Amino acid sequence: QVQLVESGGGLVQAGGSLRLSCAASGRAFSTYAIGWFRRTPGKGREFVAGISRDGASVSDGDSVRGRFTISRDNARNTADLQMNSLKPEDTGVYYCAANTETYHGSVIEEYDYWGHGTQVTVSS
Repeated sequence: QVQLVESGGGLVQAGGSLRLSCAASGRAFSTYAIGWFRRTPGKGREFVAGISRDGASVSDGDSVRGRFTISRDNARNTADLQMNSLKPEDTGVYYCAANTETYHGSVIEEYDYWGHGTQVTVSS
């Protein structure tokens, strides 16, 4: 079993930055890949970024490329999402998810465990 808890959400002006964190417990953190997703108004759940178990490989969604960066610290059991140059359309609930194999791409069904999400609101 894996438990995931997101933190770091909040209200920020357009152009600003936020850093989200995903704290994991249960199964050894280094044994699963992590993905970040978001649910924005009017859309379903959208892939934001993913990172492999050892942090050597990352992937990201088209809408955030060049602005968001995913990272992980296996010693601290955390995975972070640094979000820069935020836009109002980035507003939504952000979730981290774990895949107990190696997958860290965009397919939602490949992820086995999910956190409850953290709200990000970007004002114009």
